[in-house]
Amino acid sequence: QVQVVESGGGLVQAGGSLRLSCTVSGLTFDDYPMGWFRQSPGKEREGVSCISWSGGTTYYADSVKGRFTISRDNAKNTLYLQMNSLKPEDTAMYYCAADWGPKRADTWYRESEYNYWGQGTQVTVSS
Repeated sequence: QVQVVESGGGLVQAGGSLRLSCTVSGLTFDDYPMGWFRQSPGKEREGVSCISWSGGTTYYADSVKGRFTISRDNAKNTLYLQMNSLKPEDTAMYYCAADWGPKRADTWYRESEYNYWGQGTQVTVSS
């Protein structure tokens, strides 16, 4: 049984930083590209970032480029999202997702590209 568990969310002031973690079990972690998504109340879930199985390829939404960094530690079966210079508009539930197939620049942000999802961790940025 695959389990995806996010952690690290919380309340932070604008301009601050948080690091999210996602631990995965039940699959061969280093075979799977991984993604981060987020969803704010009343909005659709959106892709934030994606990383290839090796970590050699990464993608970011335009809204977070230059502020967020995705990384992974395959020895620890863990995915990370370092979030700097946070803005109130970054407030959302953040989800970690996994899928076996390789991701392309024109598809990585689609929810349908991922089969395994966590329950999410809340990030709230105050102004």
